[in-house]
Amino acid sequence: MTRKHEYIIAWMNIKGQRFEILVKPDEAFRFKEGEKIDIDEVLWTDTIYKDVRKGLKASPEALKRAFGTDDVVKIAEKILREGEIQLTEEQRRKMLEAKKRKIIAYIARNAIDPKTGKPIPESRIESAMEELRIGIDLYKPAEAQAVEIVKKLARVMPIRLARAVVQARIPPEFSGRLYRELARLGEVKKADWLSDGSLQVEIEIPAGAQVDVVNAIQRLTKGRAQVNVRVVK
Repeated sequence: MTRKHEYIIAWMNIKGQRFEILVKPDEAFRFKEGEKIDIDEVLWTDTIYKDVRKGLKASPEALKRAFGTDDVVKIAEKILREGEIQLTEEQRRKMLEAKKRKIIAYIARNAIDPKTGKPIPESRIESAMEELRIGIDLYKPAEAQAVEIVKKLARVMPIRLARAVVQARIPPEFSGRLYRELARLGEVKKADWLSDGSLQVEIEIPAGAQVDVVNAIQRLTKGRAQVNVRVVK
C-alpha cells in the first residue's frame, strides 16, 4: 500500500518547456489507466510547476501559451494522460506486478480454449507468459496489452478472445425480482416472459466468465434455472 505521505512527480514537455505536478502514485496510475477517479484524489497540490524541487511555479502566461488555458485541473489531466510519471524502483515493481495481474485477469475473463470452448485458468496464462518471457508495459493500458499478449500466447497454447451467450430459463418464483440481477451479469440481449410466468433470457458475456455467470444464476435461483452456454465469436 502507498503511504499517505508519498508523492511523485508527473511531467510533460510541451513547446520547449517542462511542466510538473505532484501526484499520489497509486491514484495517478489508476487515472492513467482510464479509471474514473476524481482529479482531486490524484493531485498532491493544485499547483503547476516549472521545477518542483526548486519550488518554481509556472506562470499563468506560460500555461496559456503551452496549454491554451491556465485551468489547473485541465492541465493536470493532460499531463497525467500524455506525460510521464517518476517512480522509485519499489513503486515500479509493485505497479508492474499489479498491471500484470490485471492483464492476466482480463485474459482469463475474455478468452477461451477454442478446442473445448472452456475458460483458461489464470495460472496457465501466467505460465505461458513466463515461458514466452512476455514483458509488461507500465504505461500502456492493460486491455490493449492483453489483446496483443493473447496473439503471442496463441503460439504455445490454444487461446482466443471470444464472447458467449448464456441462455437461461428462470422459474416464475424468481423471475420478477431477479431481472435486475441478471442485467448486472452481462448484456441482456433478449428477455421473454413466458405464459407460466417464467423468464427466458439471453445474456452476452465475456466467454471466459461463463462459469462464474452460470454459477451466479444457479445461486440466485437455488439451482432451479435451466442454463445453456454457447460461444458466439
